[in-house]
Amino acid sequence: MPIVAQSTETTDWVSRFADEVIEESERRAPGKPVVVASGLSPSGPIHLGNLREVMTPHLVADEIRRRGYTVRHLISWDDYDRYRKVPAGIAGIDESWAEHIGKPLTSVPAPAGSAYPNWAEHFKAAMTAALAELGVEYDGISQTEQYTAGTYREQILFAMKHRGDIDAILDQYRTKKAPAKKQQGQKPVDEAELEAAEGSGAAAEDDGSSTSGYYPYKPYCGQCEKDLTTVTAYDDTTTELAYTCSACGFAETVLLSEFNRGKLVWKVDWPMRWAYEGVIFEPSGVDHSSPGSSFQVGGQIVGIFGGKQPIGPMYAFVGISGMAKMSSSKGGVPTASDALQIMEPQLLRWLYARRRPNQSFKIAFDQEIQRLYDEWDKLAGKVAGGTSQAFGSGGGSVLPAEAAAYTRAVGTAAGDLPRTPRPMAYRTLASVADITAGAEDQTLRILSELDPENPLTSLDEVRPRLDKAETWINTQVPAEERTVVRDEPDVELLKSLDDQGRESLRLLLDGLERNWSLDGLTHLVYGVPKVQAGFSADATAKELPAEIKVAQRTFFARLYHLLVGRDTGPRLPTLLLAVGQDRVRKLLSA
Repeated sequence: MPIVAQSTETTDWVSRFADEVIEESERRAPGKPVVVASGLSPSGPIHLGNLREVMTPHLVADEIRRRGYTVRHLISWDDYDRYRKVPAGIAGIDESWAEHIGKPLTSVPAPAGSAYPNWAEHFKAAMTAALAELGVEYDGISQTEQYTAGTYREQILFAMKHRGDIDAILDQYRTKKAPAKKQQGQKPVDEAELEAAEGSGAAAEDDGSSTSGYYPYKPYCGQCEKDLTTVTAYDDTTTELAYTCSACGFAETVLLSEFNRGKLVWKVDWPMRWAYEGVIFEPSGVDHSSPGSSFQVGGQIVGIFGGKQPIGPMYAFVGISGMAKMSSSKGGVPTASDALQIMEPQLLRWLYARRRPNQSFKIAFDQEIQRLYDEWDKLAGKVAGGTSQAFGSGGGSVLPAEAAAYTRAVGTAAGDLPRTPRPMAYRTLASVADITAGAEDQTLRILSELDPENPLTSLDEVRPRLDKAETWINTQVPAEERTVVRDEPDVELLKSLDDQGRESLRLLLDGLERNWSLDGLTHLVYGVPKVQAGFSADATAKELPAEIKVAQRTFFARLYHLLVGRDTGPRLPTLLLAVGQDRVRKLLSA
C-alpha cells in the first residue's frame, strides 16, 4: 500500500512529501497537472480535525506550486452522502429531524433561520469562508452535482458489470474486522472526531451486500428520497435495475444507463474517484490502519477502474484545549470558523504546518493561546532577525524546518496573507480588551502609551489581532476570570499595611510618571522589592537572593488586591497603563 514514509527527523515534512508527489506524478501522468485531493462531508459543523484533511494536501500543493508546477487541489464535498443521524447541540434540531435520515444531505432542509437552501450548503458555507481566510486554493466538487448530472455514469455501469470482482475484494475483509490501531496521544476528543477519523464519506455505511446479491450501487428512493433501498435485480445488457424501499415500501424498475438518483457505496465510490480524477496525493485518518478500512480496500478496488491508489500520510487527531461552551447554535466540536474568531489565519496555518501529519496536537481556546502567540511572535522575530515591541529581542538561530513552517504560515505561492501591520503581543491586547470592555477610545489611549517613543496612532495598526483577542476575551474567558477594576480604594486593606507595605506603594507611585510605558513600568514593579531589600532596581536575578522573588510575588498580589480585588490578573505593567495614572494613585493611596 503506497503510503508516504514519515521520518522522525526535524526536517521540513512538506518538502519531503512534495518531492515524492512530484516524482509520482511524473511517473503516472507526465506533463499533466499534479492532482491532490481532500474530502469533506457537510453532515454538520466541519471541525478542526477535518481541517487537517484539507491543510495537509494544501501545504504540499502550495510547495509544489512554489516550485513552478501546475497543481489542482480537489476538495470533494460529499454532499450526496446520506443524512446518518440527528446531530446534538444544533439550535432547532431535535429528534423530529430523524424523519430525514437516509436522504442525501442536499435534500435535507437547512437548520431554522439559515440563509442556505439545504443542510449541506449551510455547513459548507462556514468552511468555505474559513478556507478563503486561510488562503487555501482549491477546486470544489459537489458530489450531488456529479451524480445527478450523470458524470459518473460510465463508472457506475462499469462497477455494476464488475460487481463480482469488487465483491471478492470486499469479502477478503468481511471476516477480519478489528479495532483501529491507536497511536499514542491520538485519542479522539469526542465521538464527533471519532466519526470523522475515516475521512470523507460515510465510512460506516454498508458495502452493497444484501440477500439478493452484491450490488455496489444504491438508489435513493423515488418516493421518500431515502437510501433504505435494496437492489433486487440487475441486467448487465439492458442496465435494467429493480429496487425496493424498506422505509416506504415503494418499488420501481429503472434503466441505470439513464438513472441519476443514486450513488456508488462509499468503499467503491472513493477509489472510483481516485481513478476518475487521477489523484496522486490524498491523506487519510488514522483509522485507515485497520483491516477493511476504506483506504486499504480502496487500494485494491481502484485497480478495477484502471487507476492507482494515491500516496499520502495517515493523519493524527487534532485536539482542543479548554474551549468554553459556544453558542447553542453550534455542535460540540469547534470549527475552523470558531478558531479564526480568536486567532489570525497565520497562527492557525502554523499549527498545522509545524507538526508532521502523524503527530497529534491541540488547538488552544483557553489561556494557552497566549503562550502560543508568544511562541509565534518569538519565531517571527527570529526569522526577521531584528527586534520589535511584540517580539522582544530578535535574532537567535532558527532551524530550517521552523523557518519553512513560518514561511508556509504567513503566505502561499500566491503571496502573503493579510496581516496585522503592528502585531503587539496578543496577551497585552487581550488584557487591554478585558479592562476596557471594548471602549475604543480607552483602548487607543492605553496602547498608545505602551511605547511613548513610537506611539500607536490608530487601532487599525493592531487589527485584526486586536479584534481576535477581544473576541477571545468575550467568548472564551469565564465571567469570574474577567478583570473588573475597583471603583473605590480598599480602605481596610490600605490601613492594615505595615510600614514596609506602605513604603512599597510610595516607591511605586513616586516612579509612575517617569516610568509610564510598558518597559518602564515593568522595570518599576519588579524593581520596588529590590530597592526595599537594599539592591539596585537594575540588579539581575543572579545578583539577588532567592527571597527577592518571594517579596516580588507578595508585592504583586498586594497590588492586584488593591486594583482588582483578586490575587492575580493581567500583567501588572499592562494593568497599570489600562487603569491610568490618576486612578492608580487614587486606589493605592491610603
